[in-house]
Amino acid sequence: MKKTLCKGARKCRLCGTHRGIIRKYGLMICRRCFRLVAEELGFRKYN
Repeated sequence: MKKTLCKGARKCRLCGTHRGIIRKYGLMICRRCFRLVAEELGFRKYN
């Protein structure tokens, strides 16, 4: 049986972890990997 709706069904595209996934905008990247590639994706820090 394949998982479709629970946390275990979603994993980071880059590292494969199931923790801290950012799903907004269809990113599906964990927060740690996001910090590494955010600028390449076009996100800017305004603080």
